[in-house]
Amino acid sequence: MTATPSNRRPSASTRIAVGSPRRRRAFEWIAVHSLAIAAAVFFTAPLVFLFLTSVMTDRQALSTDLWPQHWQWSNYSAVFHKDGFLTWWRNSLEYSVLATVATVLSSVPIAYALAKFRFRGRNAALVAVIAMMMLPPQVVVVPMYLVWNQQLHLTGTLWPLIIPQMFGDAFSIFLLRQFLVTVPDSYLDAARVDGCGKLSTLFRVVLPMSRPAVAAVALFQFFYCWNDYFGPQVYASENPDAWTLSYGLASFQGAHHSNWNLTMAATLLVMAPVIIIFFFAQKAFIEGATMTGVKG
Repeated sequence: MTATPSNRRPSASTRIAVGSPRRRRAFEWIAVHSLAIAAAVFFTAPLVFLFLTSVMTDRQALSTDLWPQHWQWSNYSAVFHKDGFLTWWRNSLEYSVLATVATVLSSVPIAYALAKFRFRGRNAALVAVIAMMMLPPQVVVVPMYLVWNQQLHLTGTLWPLIIPQMFGDAFSIFLLRQFLVTVPDSYLDAARVDGCGKLSTLFRVVLPMSRPAVAAVALFQFFYCWNDYFGPQVYASENPDAWTLSYGLASFQGAHHSNWNLTMAATLLVMAPVIIIFFFAQKAFIEGATMTGVKG
């Protein structure tokens, strides 16, 4: 008599064991996405509150209402028509663009030399760059202010913040150097065989390969300058025509402390360029910031 296969259904414990990996993956998916949603709500809730308050009327902005009864879009145009706001906007744009261009143009050759040239004192120069990163700007602000005020007579303008960037920025140099170290020397040797000099190799070979790092440095510098409050407060506070948005916004809030809708609208207008630029350039920004830390 031959044995017949059993037709019994699998037990409950067997079904649970078979389905447990699928359930585990489902629970992990739910847990990860729940945390992501919670983090998104945590970070976007202040921005949503800022926007909703900016389109409220003066009376409703002082109430406990969270949703505008009447969407008052004219608050944004009213902010632009306030004295000084357009001037602050122009000053911030000039300061950020000029300082960013100066930083990139001055930091790339220095980082290239520290990464690819062999010369006496290279390690000491790199240590000096790192030391400059650790030095708080508040330590040297008094002697620097005396130089710009008594010797060069440039206080009351933004030039004391722009001119130093023409001589390189320690953080930008270090970041670019970390990326340029990862560029294979074979590319540079091939360029030299083809007749390229050091500068030609930099502009024709190294820079095209370093676009993510250069973009990351430019974005870091632009964001820093756009949000800089300490520098304009020290060097440009005596001249309202040289104020930037970050410094002028404090004056705007003091003058319109009872008009929370206008204050929120002004704050949102100050934040808008940074958010828009990061939204369109986030791929290059994240790629550059990641690739600069691959090797030391």
